[in-house]
Amino acid sequence: MAIELRVPSLGESITEVFIGDWRKGEGAHAAAGENLVEIESDKATVELAAPQAGVVSKVLKKKGETAQVGEVIGYLEPAGAAAATPGKAPEPAAPAAAAPASKVAVSNETPIATGGASNGSGDVRVMPAAARELAQRGMQPSEVSASGPGGRMLKEDVVRQAEAPRAEPSRQPAAVAVVAPPAAAPQKSGGMPSTSVGLSGSASRREEAVPMSPIRRRIAQRLVEAQHNAALLTTFNEVDMSSVMTLRNEHKDMFLQKHGVKLGFMSFFVKATIDALKMVPQVNAEIRGNDIIYHNYYDIGIAVSGGKGLVVPVLRNAERMSFSEVEQSIEAYGKLARDNKLTLEQLQGGTFTISNGGVFGSLLSTPIVNPPQSGILGLHAIQERPMAKDGQVVIRPMMYMAFTYDHRIIDGREAVTFLRRIKETIENPSRILLEI
Repeated sequence: MAIELRVPSLGESITEVFIGDWRKGEGAHAAAGENLVEIESDKATVELAAPQAGVVSKVLKKKGETAQVGEVIGYLEPAGAAAATPGKAPEPAAPAAAAPASKVAVSNETPIATGGASNGSGDVRVMPAAARELAQRGMQPSEVSASGPGGRMLKEDVVRQAEAPRAEPSRQPAAVAVVAPPAAAPQKSGGMPSTSVGLSGSASRREEAVPMSPIRRRIAQRLVEAQHNAALLTTFNEVDMSSVMTLRNEHKDMFLQKHGVKLGFMSFFVKATIDALKMVPQVNAEIRGNDIIYHNYYDIGIAVSGGKGLVVPVLRNAERMSFSEVEQSIEAYGKLARDNKLTLEQLQGGTFTISNGGVFGSLLSTPIVNPPQSGILGLHAIQERPMAKDGQVVIRPMMYMAFTYDHRIIDGREAVTFLRRIKETIENPSRILLEI
């Protein structure tokens, strides 16, 4: 009996998910515990694993479609059982017109086709879904390499081949309009023909509609909510990075050798931010109804760019973390974000956020608060600029900092004090160790 593949529960507030890539398409064999499909929520991406070894007999929800938590999105036929499509009669063989240059015989139990060679033996076994896809795309079995068990051609094989980049044909593409030269200007002997390409044939004017993923929709929703529900204001300052860069260059090799991670600038800013949060507790607070909730702990969110968009994993109790623990955590979060493997627990909460647009070359920006937090610190690219110091013009590595805050809870005086404290700590990093 086929096993139902259902969308698992991903949290109390999540009811709808987005189907990502199917790692195993129809007819593909999967070992127990092997990942079958990516499931995206508005907070994280998880993978649904095969509960036992078997063959994916039916995919009900394709990539890009939405599904509800608990909904059946496919079926897995246990290993050794006859492959069948649950709740559906066997489908008829594809018509002969589907493959005009090859005779294709399709059977639900033992799909076999003769003609096109794609498995090295001269025969290819075409699954029903693959046969339908061949017919729809006007392709022949000989054009597709089969990857399914036993030399079976799967629907995903056809789709993959159809979407693969193809070499440009030597002839003029039919989609390009070629206008012949006027009769009044005959072509010279031995010259090249004069042609012009019509605008209607321009491939650059194509449009493509791609559904927003739940994560992207959630990001858009929260950013709009932040601007509508909070009184946001941004204040700026600049910081001389000379001292931190000197300290980092002096100890980076020993730091890497001892801790197995590079010493970056983010750990300095995390420490300086926590020091400033302790000085100005309103920044580490949030509005909840008619109350102001002051947090006596410091969960610092670090904005990182993942495969599906910007995510903010959280450093829990960052005030207790050492420089090496901060750097190790950020590096680990970065890898998980790129692989879309961050968990909900790693993304939830946070009392303050730091976003470093400087890694992308941003010189100045106004970051948006991550609700229900009351502030966010934006870091930017380091640039050497002429600065006046002690009556002299000197070149210093400077960074602009931007602090966006909720003016309902934080006044301008507190905002400027907070940002200046970070500036003073970064420009004199020994204060972090001495706690002064």
